Amino acid sequence: MKLTASMMITLDGVYQGPGGPDEDRRGGFERGGWTAAHADEESWPWLLSWFARADALLLGRRTFEIWEPYWPNHDSGDPVSHGINVLPKYVPSTTRTDSTWQNTHFISGDVEAAVRELKAQPGREVQVHGSGELLRWLLERDLVDELNLRLTPVVLGDGLRVFPEHGQSHDMELVESRSFPGGMTILTYRPNGRARLLAGDRT
Repeated sequence: MKLTASMMITLDGVYQGPGGPDEDRRGGFERGGWTAAHADEESWPWLLSWFARADALLLGRRTFEIWEPYWPNHDSGDPVSHGINVLPKYVPSTTRTDSTWQNTHFISGDVEAAVRELKAQPGREVQVHGSGELLRWLLERDLVDELNLRLTPVVLGDGLRVFPEHGQSHDMELVESRSFPGGMTILTYRPNGRARLLAGDRT
């Protein structure tokens, strides 16, 4: 299966708490809910079509625990809400071993080997949603085949960032871009190894 990742992100790289003020308050974060003002009806069909391609989900533990109490009670039968509920959900975790949420599988031990084994299975896409720490980890090991950044035109000035001040470099090939009336832009990238720097210049 192809591993595709989607991340809602601000102009200053924040991914924390996009859905609401109480979604993720780690570190005293008080600026959650930053996507709502830029939502529009035209972006929903894109999201439906993307979830419809998923045969499995790979989620960070924090994202899983945000979704776990919500989505089982909000299944509307569409590819997003129903897909999230019924698709196999794989969650790397050293602390969780079980859940009452259907089709949940926790990964312990060699996570990289487990992800590579998952990608080797027949199917269309295993999708990563949110899960900032997991996404960075996957990118560092060249396990991501496609990255969709859902860029919201806000600068928060606070919050957890997808890419830290110091970390691995990445080169990205732009595959597609699309903007919506509410201001959100979807940028689809194909990871292309490490960033290519000019010889003799590493500043």
